[in-house]
Amino acid sequence: MAAAPLRDMKVAVLVTEGFEQVELTGPVEALKQNGAKVSIVAPEEKEVQGWRHFDKGDKFRVDVPLSKARPDDFDALLLPGGVANPDRLRTISAAVGFVKRMSERGAPIAAICHGPWILIEARAVNNRRITSWPSLKTDLINAGAHWSDEPVVIDENLVTSRKPDDLPVFNQKIVEVFGDLAGPALRGAGPGEVSSR
Repeated sequence: MAAAPLRDMKVAVLVTEGFEQVELTGPVEALKQNGAKVSIVAPEEKEVQGWRHFDKGDKFRVDVPLSKARPDDFDALLLPGGVANPDRLRTISAAVGFVKRMSERGAPIAAICHGPWILIEARAVNNRRITSWPSLKTDLINAGAHWSDEPVVIDENLVTSRKPDDLPVFNQKIVEVFGDLAGPALRGAGPGEVSSR
C-alpha cells in the first residue's frame, strides 16, 4: 500500500462566520484522506458557523483560535469562500498577517470562490495567475493578478478555483500541489483535527 502523500502535513483552514460549508468539508476530506492533519483556525474561540449558500449549515469546532495561531506551525493553507467569510477576514489584521506570512514563506495556499479576497489584502496576488468567483475578477486584476476563467488555476504554490462545482478537480489539484511543495511535516505534534458537531 502506497504511503499517504500528505502524511503528517499540517494544514490550516482559515475561516470566520459565513463560509461556504462545502468549500471547507470537501477539501478537508480530500486532505485528510491523503494523510494531512487539518485544523480550523478562526477569530472565534470555540466554534464557527458554516453556510449552505443562503442558509445556515453546521457549526464546526475551532481547533486553534486565530489569537493563538502561528503560521509557521503549518505547512499549507486552505481559504474557503462564501461571501461574508473572506470579506470579514480581510478586515481582521491578524487574519491578513497570517495569510501574508504563509505567502511570504512560499507555503502552498489553496483558495476557492470568494476566498482570494483575503489574498489581495495580504498582497499575495500581484503578477500571479489566478481564478475566483467572477465578481472578484476586477478586484484581482486591480491588485495586479492575471485572472482566468478556468475550473482550477495553479501558479507555483497557489491553487485557485471558481465555485463549488469545481470542487472535484480543485480537491485533486490541492492534494497534488500540497504534496509536491510541502512534503511531510517535520515539526512534531501540531493542532487538532477538524470536527463538526
